[in-house]
Order: sequence, then C-alpha cells, then structure tokens
Amino acid sequence: MFTEEALKKLDVIVQKYPTKKAALLPALWLAQEEHDGWIPREAMKEIADVLELAPAEVEGVATFYTMYNKVPIGKYHLEVCHNIVCMAVGADALIDHIGEKLGIDKGATTADRKFTLNGAECLGACANAPCMMVGGTYYEDLDFAKTDKILDELARN
Repeated sequence: MFTEEALKKLDVIVQKYPTKKAALLPALWLAQEEHDGWIPREAMKEIADVLELAPAEVEGVATFYTMYNKVPIGKYHLEVCHNIVCMAVGADALIDHIGEKLGIDKGATTADRKFTLNGAECLGACANAPCMMVGGTYYEDLDFAKTDKILDELARN
C-alpha cells in the first residue's frame, strides 16, 4: 500500500519517537496523505506491521479520531463546525444549506467526488463562528452568501 518514498518517510517518523507505538498518529496521517485523504484498512494493517502493533489497535485509534477518514472523500472535504457556539449562530442551518446546494446529506460525497460534507466537533474559531475548514483552510464568519461564493470557487477548480 505504501510507496517506497512513503515507507522512507514512515521510517523517519518512527525514528523521532521513543517507541514505535508513539509514532502511530503521524503514521496514520501519512497514510491518509498517501491515499487521497482517507485510510484504507490495508494501510492500517501495514502500519500495524511496521509499528509492531495489533491491527485492531491501529484501527481503534483511526476510528476514534475524526481527523482520520475511513472511507474515500471528495477532493474538497467540507468540515463545518457544529459545536455549541457555531450551532448557536446557525451552523446546523449552514450544513443544511450546503447539503441542499450540493445535493448531498451530511456525511456524504457528491457523485463527481468533488465535495464531502461533514460536521466537525470544534474548529477552535468560536470568535468567528460559524466556521468551516476545507483541507487546511479555515473560512470564518460564514453566512449563506459567503459559503455559496466559496463553494462556487471550489467547484471551478
């Protein structure tokens, strides 16, 4: 599953930690980068082999953290914060609006695999709620018009 280059990166990661197990989170992150934003079970098995862990332990960690995707996602992963502050200022309505615009439900991916829509527990931008993260980019102080503009721009790329 891992390319030779990725295995070299994984070796460098492992060397930074006092135990192989301690490298599990960054190893999962590397696997996700290698597989277009998600981690196939086969990659989890390979990580388990390299880190000398039980496959169930790797899968348990991968499924615990929401930052790891266990199914394929779209080119643009839209994560809308729906924690208490964002929810209080309209995050749920924003998620519904995005879903209607894209024709998908929360947790789904568009047929063209361009967008995946998910809620996020907290993006740490409470002062600028509601907010959304797309890849590593944050969008804050969102309303329907701002969000539509962002989605239209992403759709053109």
